[in-house]
Amino acid sequence: MNGNADFQYLQKRILELEEKIEQLRLSRRVLMNLIEKIEKDKSGFVSRLEKENRKLHKDNYRYAQNMLKQNRRIVELQTKLESMLSE
Repeated sequence: MNGNADFQYLQKRILELEEKIEQLRLSRRVLMNLIEKIEKDKSGFVSRLEKENRKLHKDNYRYAQNMLKQNRRIVELQTKLESMLSE
């Protein structure tokens, strides 16, 4: 009789462990899906940041070129003014 009780206990324990394994598999799938989503979101975010960075560099370059052009114009006007005043 003791052997039968041990057998039933072991069968019950096996079923419990199989259920836990299935729960772990499900949890793993959920976690992997979450990791994939996070990686995808991260990739999109990095892509947007890189795009914004390129835009800012481009805008900064244009701004610097405009400032340089204005500075040249100021120097030209100062030179003209000085030449007019010295005549």
